[in-house]
Amino acid sequence: MSRYETKPFRTGRIHTTPLGKRQSKVSVRDFGRAPSGSQEMAGFVDCLPDILAGKQFKELIRSICRAKKRNKPILFACGAHVIKVGLSPVLIDLMKNGWVTAAVLNGAGIIHDFEVAFAGHTSEDVSVQLKDGRFGMAQETGDFLNQVINAAGMDVGLGEAVSKAIFESDPPFKDQSLLAAAYERNIPVTVHVGIGTDTIHMHPEAEGAAVGRLSLRDFLLLCSLVKNLDDGGVFLNIGSAVLLPEVFLKAVSLIRNQGNRCQGFTTAVFDFNQHYRPFQNVVKRPPGEKGRGFYFVGHHEIMIPLLAAALKSS
Repeated sequence: MSRYETKPFRTGRIHTTPLGKRQSKVSVRDFGRAPSGSQEMAGFVDCLPDILAGKQFKELIRSICRAKKRNKPILFACGAHVIKVGLSPVLIDLMKNGWVTAAVLNGAGIIHDFEVAFAGHTSEDVSVQLKDGRFGMAQETGDFLNQVINAAGMDVGLGEAVSKAIFESDPPFKDQSLLAAAYERNIPVTVHVGIGTDTIHMHPEAEGAAVGRLSLRDFLLLCSLVKNLDDGGVFLNIGSAVLLPEVFLKAVSLIRNQGNRCQGFTTAVFDFNQHYRPFQNVVKRPPGEKGRGFYFVGHHEIMIPLLAAALKSS
């Protein structure tokens, strides 16, 4: 029995909104398209100056190309903002062409991917919805994802469970779903959740034990993926300022604690601001003396298509 006078809030019955009636800021009509990877793009990259970010960008492209050639892991860790700015088609195309060996997401990633797949739109106006407590109350989002999480068996993680459910549900915009594309190609997806950070945790169906169990399994799966970065793999952190850099750092530490080398790999951060944790926990600390780390500042909706085009043209 708790000795605290203040008791946990009881969710009880909540007032939800059908996803189809909720206004969203992002629609698949506005999503980007996969770049062609033309020779003109290869020439453009070659023309970048061998100074500062220009030189580093070319070095990163070479590192990713070497990793692909040697069948080393290329891990794309993405904050949910990457989905919200219409980049799913770009990343799906990279998956189809062998440039992504695993996807690493936070909890919001599965929310936006689900809404894109089932409704063709996502990203509600928080300022408007928060005024009367409608923020995060999309009925289908909470129902579907919590049901999948609660019903998942002991032998799958959060990423695999949700990916399988979206793929097999055959939603109207399935071709825009990162998770469905990954499941179709047997590309691992790990999802790393902070309890209380995601809208589906406000719904009464949310079970903390199930969320924690599945997300912990995904952390251990990530550790196995990161272990294989040794000697030539690449880890990209795109648009996650805190959670994914912290998870990555712990994965590297656990792997080395168990006697694994995990050295000589490349990391890079893409974000529209420079943040402390991605710089320290992705770029600076994990690669060590034998690896390389890069930090590129710019808008995702420009930088990630540029990265994709450079890789395809290589």
